[in-house]
Amino acid sequence: MTSGSVIKRWAHPQIQNLTAYAVAPAEGLIKLDAMENPYVWDRELKDAWLEELRHVSLNRYPDGRALGLAKTLRQVFEVPRQLDILLGNGSDELIQMVSMTVGGPGRTMLAPEPSFSMYRVIAAITGSDYVATPRRHDFSIDTDALLDAIEKHDPCCVFLANPNNPTGNVCTHEAIDQIAKRCSGIVVVDEAYHAFSGQSVLDQAPAYDNVVVMRTLSKLGLAGLRLGFLSGHPDVLETLNKVRLPYNINSLTQMSVEFALRHIDWFDEKSRLICEARARLFESLKKVSGITAYPSAANFILFRVPAGTGDSVHDDLQRQGVLVKNLNGAHPLLTDSLRVTVSTSLENAAFVDALNDLLG
Repeated sequence: MTSGSVIKRWAHPQIQNLTAYAVAPAEGLIKLDAMENPYVWDRELKDAWLEELRHVSLNRYPDGRALGLAKTLRQVFEVPRQLDILLGNGSDELIQMVSMTVGGPGRTMLAPEPSFSMYRVIAAITGSDYVATPRRHDFSIDTDALLDAIEKHDPCCVFLANPNNPTGNVCTHEAIDQIAKRCSGIVVVDEAYHAFSGQSVLDQAPAYDNVVVMRTLSKLGLAGLRLGFLSGHPDVLETLNKVRLPYNINSLTQMSVEFALRHIDWFDEKSRLICEARARLFESLKKVSGITAYPSAANFILFRVPAGTGDSVHDDLQRQGVLVKNLNGAHPLLTDSLRVTVSTSLENAAFVDALNDLLG
């Protein structure tokens, strides 16, 4: 038997056609490619957290439903009482739960693109058909095209990133209302960047039995803990919970997030600083020769460089010590586009200086 022949015979074709998720090496670079929060806890806060870690019983399994943490999340983020909460090991696991529950062969999942790549990837993993509807050239959702696709394909699920990744723009409440009323399946409103947009449909979600709102704590500054949560109709979340793996939220994450949420004011302040820095960075980018920067309601900015230079500008920035996300080739609307995370004033300035050196 030749090497690899077993897996080639038995692995599903849609899995073999995938490319494993890759993370660019960032050692020694200013890391502005992954929408991470640049702020670290001060010494006093970190010491208090480490003291609490000492009391975690690592020999015992964690609370299987993380009920204490779910209660705290409900209070801090003001989840309406009519909605239940379901926790995941990051938003990716929640997307996977939805796809495993309602997707599969003969089922269609839908999203306006360009958008978060994991919608398409996880649809493929579960054998679901995936339909991408076009966004307009300003990256806004073409609502008519989306509603037509819903009518044609009767999707089991529609994903709406709001604000959208990687473009940073928001979807109106009116459009979400139209989509939710027209769609017979689940509508997942992905609010990963809610902390920087000030917009949410969480308060409106109880009016629908098919809308679930997804949040993550990664962008607040807890990416290393991997925690996301869904808020939605109890019947929907009870069914999604059936495919949740046991003990999916580990004890260290549960304790650490509980601790962090007791200090939510610290995180809110850092989000405010990032929003202020975003405005300054956007103005700086508009002054760089040949750059088109797009307004953003998230903690990143999408920008387009001169035609045919997307890859070279990305690589040259990296050689100058700055790592941004190269989106050239990811979607026709993203040709020659790069995405930069909004960071501290010093790191933002270093990025702009490097870009000016290349294009100024």
